[in-house]
Amino acid sequence: MQRKFIHNLQEWAKSKTRKPLLLRGVRQVGKTFLLKQFGKHYFSNFHYFNFEEDLRLKRIFEKDLIPNRIINDLQIHSNHMIEPGKDLIIFDEIQECPRATTRLKYFCEERSDLHLCAAGSLIGIHLNSGSFPVGKVDIFDLHPLSFEEFLMALGEVQSLEFLKDWSPLNTFSEALHVKLWDLFKEYLIVGGLPEVVSTF
Repeated sequence: MQRKFIHNLQEWAKSKTRKPLLLRGVRQVGKTFLLKQFGKHYFSNFHYFNFEEDLRLKRIFEKDLIPNRIINDLQIHSNHMIEPGKDLIIFDEIQECPRATTRLKYFCEERSDLHLCAAGSLIGIHLNSGSFPVGKVDIFDLHPLSFEEFLMALGEVQSLEFLKDWSPLNTFSEALHVKLWDLFKEYLIVGGLPEVVSTF
C-alpha cells in the first residue's frame, strides 16, 4: 500500500539539519508499516525496537543519557550491528518508555549521523511534559489514508488519473462521475485506516 507521506520521510532523511524523527498518529493509522517500508526500500537495513512488545528494552534507557552506550546495548540486544548513515533505527510505541523519548535530545546533539525514527500514539505522547525534547526532534503527524491513497490501494489508477487532471474547466462524463461518487461513498464508509482498507 503506497502512502504519499513516504516523500516527507525521504526529504527528512536527506536533510543536513536532520533531527531524530517523531512520527505521531492515532492507533492503526499505519505508522509502523510506513516506517518499516521506508527502512526496507531506502536503507541498507533497518533495526526495529518495540517498547510495548519487548519490556527488556526499557532497561537499556534507564542507565544514563549516553547515546553511544545506548547504541552499543541495542546492538547487543538485537545481535545486529547498526551502521550510521546506512541503517534506519525505529523505536516503536515510544510512549511506553518516557525515558527513551527524553533520550532523543541527546541523539540529536551527539549522534546526528544516525537515522532515528520514533513512533507513538497521539494519546501517549505528552508534548507538555517537562521531559519532552522540545526543539530536538522533527515531529510529523500521520493521518488516515486520503481519498487519493484509497484509490491507489484499490488499484483504481485510471480513476485517480482522471481525478488529478480535473479542473473547473474540464467536466467529467456522467459514467466517470457516477463511478467516482460511488468510490467516494465507499471511502466514507470504510474510512482511511490502512488495515481496514487492505481487507476491503
